[in-house]
Amino acid sequence: MITVKDKNKDRLVRHARVRKTVVGTAKRPRLNVYRSLTNIYAQIIDDENGKTLVSASTLDKEVAEQIKGKTKTEAAKIVGEVIGKRAVEKKIKEVVFDRGGYIYTGRVQAVADGARASGLKF
Repeated sequence: MITVKDKNKDRLVRHARVRKTVVGTAKRPRLNVYRSLTNIYAQIIDDENGKTLVSASTLDKEVAEQIKGKTKTEAAKIVGEVIGKRAVEKKIKEVVFDRGGYIYTGRVQAVADGARASGLKF
């Protein structure tokens, strides 16, 4: 019988392996990226208190207006810029980047580049 490989299951294994070492603190929270087929989500999380400090996604009204007619990669860069601006407003300057088990290329890299362009350091 032919079985289909579950790529998301493999991604979750990679993510769990990375999360053993990548931990967000109050001084340096974790910038997490989740990528679905149509949207991209980013959160800045304080793992010590278990709270999301800042979030942005392509579903936000502010972002949705900006991404009309753009590619998914361009939209991801805008999400990165928005989360960077929101983080700087909350006086968050340094983060730890958590790519969520995805390969650091394409949309995941675009979020990171956008966040760096907005002033976040990682």
